[in-house]
Parts: sequence; structure tokens; C-alpha cells
Amino acid sequence: MKKILILAPIASSLLNFRGDLIQDLKNNNCEVITISPKPSKEYFKILRQKKIVNLFINFKRNKVNPFNDIILLFKLIRLFKKQSPDIIFSYAIKPVIWGGIAARFYKKNFYALITGLGYVFHGSTPKRKFIKLLVIYLYKFALINSKAVIFQNIDNLNFFVEKRIIPKSKAYLVNGSGVDIKKFKVAPLPKSSINFLCISRLLTEKGLREYAAAAKVVKTKFPNVIFSLVGPEDTSEDGIDLKEVNTWSNHIEYKGASEDVRPFILNSHVYILPSYHEGLPRSTLEAMSMGRPIITSDAPGCKETVKNGINGYKVSIGSVDELVEKIIWFIKHPEKIKPMGIESRRLVEEKFEVNKINSKMLKILGIND
Repeated sequence: MKKILILAPIASSLLNFRGDLIQDLKNNNCEVITISPKPSKEYFKILRQKKIVNLFINFKRNKVNPFNDIILLFKLIRLFKKQSPDIIFSYAIKPVIWGGIAARFYKKNFYALITGLGYVFHGSTPKRKFIKLLVIYLYKFALINSKAVIFQNIDNLNFFVEKRIIPKSKAYLVNGSGVDIKKFKVAPLPKSSINFLCISRLLTEKGLREYAAAAKVVKTKFPNVIFSLVGPEDTSEDGIDLKEVNTWSNHIEYKGASEDVRPFILNSHVYILPSYHEGLPRSTLEAMSMGRPIITSDAPGCKETVKNGINGYKVSIGSVDELVEKIIWFIKHPEKIKPMGIESRRLVEEKFEVNKINSKMLKILGIND
């Protein structure tokens, strides 16, 4: 039996994004121990029900503090020594960097999953440039002894290779985290007014201000059209304050956070995510699996989810005008929504189905060679 530690930036992601992978690892006779900040009572209860062992370490993913990060490193070193795992698997910036550095002390089999470059790699302020250079250096140091580095889109993979963070021989590509097509079943379109939906943490980099601006323009011409937004607040520097979101109330229906997005997708017609960058957006795949066409940006991670004119449309990053144009196209061509949604489902079944993704993940991790 192999013992695997999984390091996560937030506890909820263990269920929302890695739940199927964890179950597949356990089905392959692996002992799985998860490491994350302390989950909510509800998530902790679910983890216990699923018999997933969860130990607490706060990665403080939205804060840069050298003193706290050094303490984090020593906590991980002690934890790895105590647990003595066969494999350490980390995802997101801080778990990958500090998990990778800590793993070097014990020469453990370390695997990293890059779920996107993150906001620190975008922007041109002096602070952002400094942090970007620092993170690149730390990635290089953390991943030097890694067994494999897994990417969810080719742009991120090429970036790491071109910056010489890792050699190409260590880079592997998978199509996102996968989606459970049985859980996210094809659903009939609602008979209400056309409802456009976006599911996202309240972050600037998700293109939410562009979404709100486009909705405001469209509502002046088509007042009965609905624009919905589902997602939690985020404490990072890139976060959008809830007070600002509330100012969008004349054109955006903000539904708050939800642990089950299926009812919202069920009540929608078209899914929109105008993000600046992604690994490969799970919410988009879930909407596609339920038979919804997509409007998204031509950004790394997003562009992989759309065949232009087949299951939706891509728009330029940050372009409100193009977003308005494609939204109005769907309003004027409602008969195209269902067939384009069928194409979304077909694409998910071909490329993004969770069992196909996890089979490849297990092979990379050396579980089912």
C-alpha cells in the first residue's frame, strides 16, 4: 500500500476538485492523507463521511510574509518526517513551492499540479514584477527534484519550460480536473427568459467587471434578459469587494456562494466566464456537461473549452464590446442554444470526462503502471 500526502490550498478544493481523484487513489489500494487549512464544519463532516483523513496547515495563500512562510516550511518538514509518505502531491502556488522544498529534505517522490499561473504572473506594477521573479525562482528551487509537473493547459506548460523552471521531460499535460458526467447530467433548458450565468470567486482576474459592464449594456436593450453570478468572496489583493458587487444589482443577480452549482446551471441557458487566465475552469466544464453553450475569453485554459461557433464563442480578454456582441447573438438566435449545448456535452465526453483524466493522473503518479 502506497501512502500519499495531498497538499491543498483550501480544504473545499479537496472535495470540489480532487474528490474523484482521491477516491480513485483509495480504490487502487493507496492510503491518502490530505493537508489543508482547517475546513468548515460542513466540509469536515463530509471529509469524515468519505473517510478522508485531513490534517491542518494554513498555507495563507493570499499573503506574502517571509516569516510566516519559513514557519510553514518547517511545519511541512516535520509533517513529512512524521508521516513518511511514498508520494507527495501538491497543487496551487504555496503548496507546490513549500511542499516541494520540504520534500527535498527527505528525497520524497514529489509531484506538482499547476492549476494556473495565478494573478502574480499578470500585471506590470513594480510589486507584481518583483513577486513574479521571486515566485519563478522559488518554483525552480522547489521543482528541481520533482518526479513530474502536471499542467492543465499547454500555455502554462510552455511558460514553465521556456522560463527553464523545469525541463520538458518532466512536463505532463492533462485536460483539467475532469468532470463527473453522471453527476452533471444534461438538463433541459428552462422556459423562462434567457438566463446568462457566471460562477466564480469574486476576483478581478475572472473578468467579472467586464461581465457586469456587458450585462448593463445588454439590459438597456433587452430588459427581460437575466444575468446571474454565483461565487464566494475572496480575500486576495485581486478580490472584488461585496459592496461593489452590490452596486451591480440593477443588472446582475448575485446569488452568493453555493456548494452545489447544479441548480444554477439548470436554471441557465448560456454560461459565461470572461477570465484573464485559468488552468482549466471546472465551472465551465460542469456547465458544458449539463448541456450549456459557452462564452469565454481567448485566454490560456479558457480557450480549450470552446470550439468557436460550435459550442460557443471566444472573446478577447477584457473586451466588453465583444462580450456584448456574443450575448446579443444568443438572444437573437435562441434556437442555437440547445444544439450548441449538445456540442458542449459531446466535447466533455470526448476530452474532459473525469475517469479519463484520473486514469492519466494515476499513470503519471505511478499508481497503475
